[in-house]
Amino acid sequence: MSVLETLTAPETMAPTLTGDELRRMNAYWRACNYLCAGMLYLRANPLLREPLKVEHIKNRLLGHWGSDPGQSFTWVHLNRLIKKYDLNLIYVSGPGHGAPATLSNSYMEGVYSEVYPDKSCDEAGMQKFFKQFSFPGGIGSHCTPETPGSIHEGGELGYSLSHGFGAAFDNPDLIVTVVVGDGEAETGPLATSWHANKFLNPIHDGAVLPVLHLNGYKIANPTILARITPEELDQLFKGYGWKPYVVEGDDPTLMHERMATVLEQCVLEIRAIQRQARETGSFERPRWPMVILRTPKGWTGPKEVDGHKVEGFWRAHQIPILDPQTSPKHLAQLEAWMRSYKPEELFDEEGTLRTELQEMAPQGARRITANPHANGGLLRKPLEMPEFEDYAVPVEKPGDFEVSSTDVLGHFLRDVMRKNMTNFRVFGPDETASNKLTAIYEASKKTWMAKELPEDLDGSELSVDGRVMEMLSEHTLEGWFEGYVLTGRHGFFSSYEAFVHIIDSMFNQHAKWLEKSKLELRWRAPISSINLLITSLVWRQDHNGFTHQDPGFLDVVTNKSPEVTRIYLPPDANCLLSVADHCLRSTNYVNVIVADKAPHLQYLDMDAAVKHCTKGIGIWGWASNDDRLEPDVVMACAGDIPTSESLAAVAILRERIPELKIRFVNVVDLFRLMPESEHPHGLSEREFDSLFTKDKPVIFNFHAYASLIHKLTYKRTNHDNFHVRGYKEKGNINTPLELAILNQVDRFNLAIDVIDRVPSLQMKGAHTKEWLKDQIIESVNYAHENGIDKPEIRNWKWPL
Repeated sequence: MSVLETLTAPETMAPTLTGDELRRMNAYWRACNYLCAGMLYLRANPLLREPLKVEHIKNRLLGHWGSDPGQSFTWVHLNRLIKKYDLNLIYVSGPGHGAPATLSNSYMEGVYSEVYPDKSCDEAGMQKFFKQFSFPGGIGSHCTPETPGSIHEGGELGYSLSHGFGAAFDNPDLIVTVVVGDGEAETGPLATSWHANKFLNPIHDGAVLPVLHLNGYKIANPTILARITPEELDQLFKGYGWKPYVVEGDDPTLMHERMATVLEQCVLEIRAIQRQARETGSFERPRWPMVILRTPKGWTGPKEVDGHKVEGFWRAHQIPILDPQTSPKHLAQLEAWMRSYKPEELFDEEGTLRTELQEMAPQGARRITANPHANGGLLRKPLEMPEFEDYAVPVEKPGDFEVSSTDVLGHFLRDVMRKNMTNFRVFGPDETASNKLTAIYEASKKTWMAKELPEDLDGSELSVDGRVMEMLSEHTLEGWFEGYVLTGRHGFFSSYEAFVHIIDSMFNQHAKWLEKSKLELRWRAPISSINLLITSLVWRQDHNGFTHQDPGFLDVVTNKSPEVTRIYLPPDANCLLSVADHCLRSTNYVNVIVADKAPHLQYLDMDAAVKHCTKGIGIWGWASNDDRLEPDVVMACAGDIPTSESLAAVAILRERIPELKIRFVNVVDLFRLMPESEHPHGLSEREFDSLFTKDKPVIFNFHAYASLIHKLTYKRTNHDNFHVRGYKEKGNINTPLELAILNQVDRFNLAIDVIDRVPSLQMKGAHTKEWLKDQIIESVNYAHENGIDKPEIRNWKWPL
């Protein structure tokens, strides 16, 4: 008999559950559903010990009911299997607006009261538990960081499955059950993440058990997967490489039996796959099991309200009974619905869950919401780090030779991986080699469980044991990375600059999670930082053209909390090593590192680089000639390519106008520009003025959009004299210098800017200015004629 036939004919099967198990599991589920409804509606009378009155109802009804019963139903059955097989299991709620399901189970497990003692397991605690939900001064309506057991808020849909896989990597004993909402399943990130099963190694990874929850509707529309034929649905997931099991129905008694049978089968299959692989040391790519759970939206809720269908329809998505405050009919219907769960049978006189139901939950750290993997900082071990100074580029004279900074970084990351082969991974969307990080492959190859061809042996660097995660989906990779660090491990992500925007909103959501966790939740232990290397930069995308030129991710980052975001623009390889070492050791940040992959001039020896990066900003004395006096102009820069163009401009000016006093300031830590009152890395007014003066012109050559520097410095004393140059959305297939000229970040335009801004040069600099204009014309013409920059540009070195 096929699986589908088995599931639709449970009367032919030997029962999985005893009669007492079925009774108690259904009672436990009723209690969950009662608590879910109470969170949506009640601020008093939590156990309906008196008739329901308007004053017991919240003034604003906020939250979501639709997915709660299906999620709680799944949870009850997971509890049974955790106890039976001593499973190490966490739960990811894809439809995070179904948070009442997670919260109710946490409360019933006793975990919520342990974390928040004022929400005690009695009537008074239950009243507070209900009132706080979606309430000012309380908690949000999703699986926020305040939710014990959560590693995924689920506010922005699409990332649950990738988070689940990230949690499973290198956790061989862990099962991650991911409930995927059928609305969520329509998002691009979720649709792509079904392919993550091609990257899961049954020997050293855990397992992911997806439960696709088909309740049929989104906010006000049907869902696609619920409206295709069963055959098409089955073929879809088999095509993804899964082994789908279907559990369908609305009769609780039958559904409990079906779900118990299917989930137990899934657990046994997972264990069999892992046992075979671990005992033999080899495996064919397995077809991991998954569950398709089809239940009514708002199951067990009101069938109809005011003559309109609710249960099994989109009207069950949020608040099913809309107006109990002013409608006596709605109030009566709400009371009847909540009493249908028979709370007096579920909770004792004190308001505590009855003992026989408490016994349904696992104990201690096996409780889903107490599992330490969902508070990954508890399990986090610091990386064993090589000495980054050992990878130093020898620099005897600043700006005398070129090196690819990311190539140097790759050798450092290789040895970080060698020392941390069970808790460190590198992520990149088919760009690790392109970004000059290929040395990493000497430590570990790319993870690959799918088919291999003979030609793959010739440089493809594929391995079932690989620790470099490459898939052409920034969403999936970022989701893996987040799930990996949220469960206590470490990682590093590299991306082309223009396309890191694909994960803008994922960064936003993770930064919000970190902010809450770090500032408000002492019980959440610090986790490893998200480390993002932004490379293949705008200024060297002259070969790919306009579409690949967008440095705006930095603007996105600066909008988030200063407590959790950092931006570094190391100007050379030694600075990049220092910054990377710092970031890999840090916790509870998103660290953004901007460094190009192409060969560039090297300026600082390792000792100077460490000092410069520790300060985050500083004067380069060897590039300045103000002799510790007040300068005529400050040349400032942030970013490796803007730094080289600024230095070239300084060299021109010092040669042609030697009396001009120039101070050269380089910025590594972008947030040093902010006031200390606005950012913990910000400079004091005195420190800032000592670098940039109070009244002299500042020509600031910036890697990204100029407006960002103005945003960071607008409160500074000398802001009116800041003249910032950055990317202006001018570009095509250009030479490097031509692209810089188009955006006026080149050496010639910078030098002209100095002449225009320094009053004493208005007359004496006229001839130099004309020469600079000629150089611009000649350089562009040469590029258009020859397709490359002039030799003196390509081969330029710091001459002083």
